Amino acid sequence: MFEYRTPLREMSFVIDELCAVSKKLSNEPNFSDCGLGTELTTALLTQAARFAENALAPIRRSADMEGVRLENQRIVLPAGFTEALQEVGQGGWLGISANPEFGGQGLPEVFATAIFETWNSANMAFGLGPMLTFGAALAIEHHGSDEQKACYLTPMYAGKWAGTMNLTESGAGSDLGVLKTKAVADGQGYRIFGQKIFITWGDHEATENIIHLVLARLPSAPEGSRGISLFIVPKFLADEQGKYTIRNDVFPVANESKLGIHGSPTCVMSFGENNGAIGYLLGRENEGLRCMFTMMNEARLKVGVQGLAVAEAAYQQAQHYANDRVQGGKVIAEHADVHRMLMTMSSAVQAMRAMSYTEAVTLDLANNCSDPSERQQYQRRIDLMIPIIKGWLTELGTEVASLGIQVHGGMGYIEETGAAQYLRDVRISSIYEGTNGIQAADLVGRKLLQDGGATLLALLADIDADIELAKATSDTELQAMAKYLAIGVNEMQQSTQVTLARLGDDLECAMLSSFDFMMQAGYVLGAGHLLRSALLATQEILSGSSDIFYKNKLADAGFYMRHLLPRSTTHFMAINRAQSSTLNTKLGVETS
Repeated sequence: MFEYRTPLREMSFVIDELCAVSKKLSNEPNFSDCGLGTELTTALLTQAARFAENALAPIRRSADMEGVRLENQRIVLPAGFTEALQEVGQGGWLGISANPEFGGQGLPEVFATAIFETWNSANMAFGLGPMLTFGAALAIEHHGSDEQKACYLTPMYAGKWAGTMNLTESGAGSDLGVLKTKAVADGQGYRIFGQKIFITWGDHEATENIIHLVLARLPSAPEGSRGISLFIVPKFLADEQGKYTIRNDVFPVANESKLGIHGSPTCVMSFGENNGAIGYLLGRENEGLRCMFTMMNEARLKVGVQGLAVAEAAYQQAQHYANDRVQGGKVIAEHADVHRMLMTMSSAVQAMRAMSYTEAVTLDLANNCSDPSERQQYQRRIDLMIPIIKGWLTELGTEVASLGIQVHGGMGYIEETGAAQYLRDVRISSIYEGTNGIQAADLVGRKLLQDGGATLLALLADIDADIELAKATSDTELQAMAKYLAIGVNEMQQSTQVTLARLGDDLECAMLSSFDFMMQAGYVLGAGHLLRSALLATQEILSGSSDIFYKNKLADAGFYMRHLLPRSTTHFMAINRAQSSTLNTKLGVETS
């Protein structure tokens, strides 16, 4: 029977060898006392793996089958979820990268990213709860008053209180400018009236309180997104003794029936059906969307990691099945096409992990680098990379989960194997926190344009430097990888110039091909990470290492260059052939 196992060796390799976290971050004041190094990495990942494998993975299937119930205006979680969420809080996991001033451990974000991966591999429906709490706390820390920080952050980072993000309404999905939820000042705070839909972990009883962050409009606010404010709306309010026992006027009125993540409550939340839900302004009036983006950007990075996490778990299960299932006198893993699928899954996962962990380090440097000019460069880079991580990783994660079903054959289509759940669960990742079309438009229309493509071109220049290193070796396989990747880099440079030109004279065409641009960037940048992995692996082998791990690194990188990287050329061709006139083509259905 398949049991998920955290890929500790793979994760440690990326953190300690590929990202060289200790070297890059130990000299930064905020991390100088953290004891960064292989010993810390091993200890953290081992503890996180124990929780994922023993507490989360065993309830993945049962939660999927049991689902979530709404009873008497309260959400009932699947068996085991409440205990697991409380264990997260007691273990200090929620505050792993949080500010020590508010009870956090102050470790680099890259460790939180790795821990988040293993939780979501084991049980994606569960992983959403801690993700929303950390994101809400981060928004309060960045934009809240001293009083708000003192009130909310410590219990949230300790896992005693949960957090949510309330944006979407019926008729106001991606276009938040038309939302109707209103906030009315009452002399002490605000009364919130309205209804929000698709609210992840919107209600439960696993924590003592839930802190809702709610977008709403003041009566005097300007129209559109410029007139949105952000409010803190606790589930429970403080009584005269300072204990949070008074029920606020916010309740779940429905729980959505979904394709996947059945263990995660997705609620319709009603605010102010009676006298109004008490809320407190977070940040300044009419700047709610800017404040919420702090949480949304954190969430988009983590959603991309969900694509990686589910891909890893789907690959593990497919590999387990393929090494056990005999057909034609041999295990199916030895059949050429099954081998192709497994290698596609494996090499994709390696590229996804390398990209997400590397950019988590970029985020650490953007927030903590002591050199202000370098910090700005890192900020531009993480701004550029977030839509690529969210978009490319979730597209690839969905593909890998689908391949997992295909490896199982007919048994993959049968729910009892659990292979189909990965696809059902991960399918939402390309939709929520901004659809991947929105990510692509953001990448091209904002992030690429903000510096004329300089940040992306600098990343490609770094890959070019590694290509030259690979070419200079006597290793024919590294030379072949370098040759293939040089083509991909050159095409990405051309796509960048073409897209920048279109942004100036044919915006519709630039937007039409923006998804192809995002995917091309993902495949090329992912290949760059795998080439660096191959260079490091070759150094270890030449130094006398007989560890098969490094040989597998070369195999994954070589397969990716030959079988996945060519997809970037397809996207390159689509970008160059795009015509804005196709947007005006009318498609109709003939009737007789």
